[in-house]
Amino acid sequence: MEGKYLTKEGLEKLKQELDRLKKEERKKIAEELKEAISFGDLSENAAYDEAKENQAFLEGKIAELEKIISTAKVIGENENHGWVQVGSYVTLDDGANKITYQIVGEQEANPMEQKLSFKSPLGQALLNKPKGASVDIKTLKGATTYKIVEIK
Repeated sequence: MEGKYLTKEGLEKLKQELDRLKKEERKKIAEELKEAISFGDLSENAAYDEAKENQAFLEGKIAELEKIISTAKVIGENENHGWVQVGSYVTLDDGANKITYQIVGEQEANPMEQKLSFKSPLGQALLNKPKGASVDIKTLKGATTYKIVEIK
């Protein structure tokens, strides 16, 4: 089984979310179940059915997070071997603009925060490329060439 790539920050966020789900959401659903059971006949109790469905969804989410956390591969954010790798901060120049992305795993990818999945088209094109290399990407707006100007 392959683990998910996560930064230390991303792993910590998942642990906090797992903790919140276990402590707060489980308690909330337990209260919903208790209230629904108090209505009586469970065979025709929509509130009970909904609470059980919510409980199943929550337990599935908890199991998913536990699996991700237990198999996560933590990215060494400050490792620079001279080429782009998962965890690298890469500054790109398209001729008009410069932008810096961090190459991350799928769980943390968020282009609005300049966090780019290594499985995205641009992320795949950048992996294992050295400073000074150029990559061509086809987007909805057409082809774009990026030059790697810095790798941290």
